[in-house]
Amino acid sequence: MAGRNSQSVEEREKSKRVGALRGLAPFVFPYRLLVVLSGMALVLTACVSLVLPLAVRRVVDGFETENAELLDSYFMAALGIAALLAVGTGLRYYLVTRLGERVVADIRKAVFNRMIGMSPAFYEKVMTGEVLSRITTDTTLILSVIGSSVSVALRNVLIFFGGMVLMLLTSAKLSGLVLLLVPAVVVPIIVLGRRLRALSRENQDWIAASSGSASEALLSVQTVQAFTHETQSRDSFGTVTERAYTSAKKRIGTRAVMTVIVIALVFSGVVGVLWIGARDVRADLMSVGELVQFVIYSVMVAGAVGALSEIWGELQRAAGATERLVELLNAEDSVRDPDQPQSLPAPVAGAINFEGVTFHYPTRPDQSALEDINLSIEAGETIALVGPSGAGKSTIIQLLLRFYDPQSGSITLDGVRLDSVLRSDFRQHVALVPQDPVIFADTARENIRFGRPGATDAEVEEAAIAAAAHEFLVKLPDGYDSYVGERGVMLSGGQKQRIAIARAILRDAPVLLLDEATSALDAESERAVQGAVDEMSANRTTIIVAHRLATVKKADRIIVFEDGRIVAEGTHDALVAEGGLYARLARLQFTAGVEEAA
Repeated sequence: MAGRNSQSVEEREKSKRVGALRGLAPFVFPYRLLVVLSGMALVLTACVSLVLPLAVRRVVDGFETENAELLDSYFMAALGIAALLAVGTGLRYYLVTRLGERVVADIRKAVFNRMIGMSPAFYEKVMTGEVLSRITTDTTLILSVIGSSVSVALRNVLIFFGGMVLMLLTSAKLSGLVLLLVPAVVVPIIVLGRRLRALSRENQDWIAASSGSASEALLSVQTVQAFTHETQSRDSFGTVTERAYTSAKKRIGTRAVMTVIVIALVFSGVVGVLWIGARDVRADLMSVGELVQFVIYSVMVAGAVGALSEIWGELQRAAGATERLVELLNAEDSVRDPDQPQSLPAPVAGAINFEGVTFHYPTRPDQSALEDINLSIEAGETIALVGPSGAGKSTIIQLLLRFYDPQSGSITLDGVRLDSVLRSDFRQHVALVPQDPVIFADTARENIRFGRPGATDAEVEEAAIAAAAHEFLVKLPDGYDSYVGERGVMLSGGQKQRIAIARAILRDAPVLLLDEATSALDAESERAVQGAVDEMSANRTTIIVAHRLATVKKADRIIVFEDGRIVAEGTHDALVAEGGLYARLARLQFTAGVEEAA
């Protein structure tokens, strides 16, 4: 895990650039009016804050006047400025926070939209838990920056420069002494800020790794518990989480040291300047009100510097988070839609052709999953793919859905190359029943309707009846509207498969792909489902992947795979008579079946 999530020096250097926040510009730009209004509210509050010490000076010096009405007017002016400051601050908070929430929502949608379309080849290298961490944790950091840190930083920049100008106008002598402190404050910010940026990126990487580890274990919790692997899973998650904590502790320590140094230097300087100012008051070189005004500006400037030092750390973390999100948005997918897509002929008949197809999975580049496959399937034909595990049968399904692209050769549907058609265009003409059916955390009805979202309740129930699922569905607590749990945890393996088959029946596509579709069914359910499959196959191209040869005996053709190659093809009877691999598999299965029956 550590090796997988460790970052190169070059990658760490990338995270040192706050300029990475420019990656947020495309998401902020559509709301430029909101940005302008937020900026106006920010400038208003900063200006009012800078005017407030002037009012305080008037009030303090007003104590020496004998004109009570003038003193009252000073107090009323101070109250008016305070009220304007309150309204401006509230308005700024509303506008900036709303902007942050809107931008982060758009980022989350953009990242999810990008990730949901990535091919399985992408997820061979990136864990889904890490992607989820970036969508949640990283976007939360960005929300903090856009919705708070940036506006607070800009406000403090305005107060810093405005305060320095007004300090200079109040007392050039004292202001000159304050300026001597600036280099002492800036140097630790620059030096410690570099280390803080690298630590921030490292911390986020380990948080993502922690999320990935937890996601993997929790999604496989039954297997973990069945093999009493809880202790190892806890240890693995604990190790990664502790590394995230250690990284966070380093980041927090660095930021704390930087804050201590900056604030200590700033306020020590302020105290020294005040001591000199007090002496000037006693020498009648300035009034008490002017000294109070200068003190308030000094505190405001010092507070602005302290706040900026803290916000700088937040910006580093947000820069790292932005980089990680931009990496996902810009991630290259090995399977891409064509720039100038072709259209499939209408209606789609379902003729499929593999010509000279050779394929290696990205994580196993030295091992051929398929080697020089030539296979033609006529429209409406039912073929079965059989052979030992790992022979390449399911890989045919993966390539036909274009989850991967072959390294050489071509695959066509009705004479049109799949890589020249938009994936969403040709996939709508394909229905899939996978070996491990995916059931969503929803009702049984909606899981079946997933095959065709616009289907009516009656059509859903017809598909369920055809898939031999209706009988068990009506017995659920709420019938078809029963919640089936995450990944269908409340259903048996056979029930999940029947729902998946009903989903494929409802899709009513011209190409039907069955990957061990009846492997989890009992004999009675398999017989009923097999009848539904036979009926479905009558008018559509059907590819059946099966280990149980009894389910493929009626296929028009049986294609036998071994070590990624086609070694034989023909009908069941012809292949048995021919001998070879298929005959050996048939003898083993059917002989075993006879012995079990006996």
